[in-house]
Amino acid sequence: MLILFQLQEHPHYKLILTANRDEFYNRPTAQAQFWQTAPTILAGRDLEQMGTWLGITKEGRVAALTNYRDPKQMKFGKFSRGAIVSNYLESMDTAEHYLEALRKDKLNYVGFNVLVGNPNELAYYNNIEDSMTAIPPGTHGLSNHFLNTPWPKVEKGKKKLQEYTLNREKIIVEDLFQILSDSEEADEKEIPDTGIDKELEKRLSPMFIALPDYGTRCSTVVTIDNNNYVTFSERTFQAGEQAYEVNMEFQIE
Repeated sequence: MLILFQLQEHPHYKLILTANRDEFYNRPTAQAQFWQTAPTILAGRDLEQMGTWLGITKEGRVAALTNYRDPKQMKFGKFSRGAIVSNYLESMDTAEHYLEALRKDKLNYVGFNVLVGNPNELAYYNNIEDSMTAIPPGTHGLSNHFLNTPWPKVEKGKKKLQEYTLNREKIIVEDLFQILSDSEEADEKEIPDTGIDKELEKRLSPMFIALPDYGTRCSTVVTIDNNNYVTFSERTFQAGEQAYEVNMEFQIE
């Protein structure tokens, strides 16, 4: 998973958020929609555990999650990490209170990073180093380590997002999808060492991943302007080829 976002930095948008969700192709997933079980939530859904990786509500609650890559952490957790996002979106709790409660259960989950909040303020938590922080205004990136860890895909994505939004009054969704579609592998000397095979690490280094059995399953673009108007667009891919597209717009209630 890769999340690139700009918080309270653009003169016309409170939040610009883009993300690629990477997963095994055979894991059953529903494309983004308002959930029948929770009609205020707009998100895709993991049909294996019934959680999600990224979503927004009609009230403007926002949450997104990435896994923390560390082979030593690859064990079964008591709880599904996807529930972290859906539980926040369904709750009425503040971001701070939600994360304080979550950290009490941190050992029940395999390693994760989570962003929770709203277009005005976001908070970040990682259960490996048990770090919780309010995210300052600016352009940020999160992959499978910590917030703003300078992995090649994170640094490239942040640079592209910042350059694109600079002096641009209106954000074009298609242009953000183009940023997310970058499939160039990182230079070998820049690839991080996370404990997995170096060749696999290299093949996981692009922003958009397309391996034989694993890769980017969907790309999502969310913008929330200063009038609290939301645009949500998501493209679903099958083995690197676009299969579906969802476009939603609504006013935060």
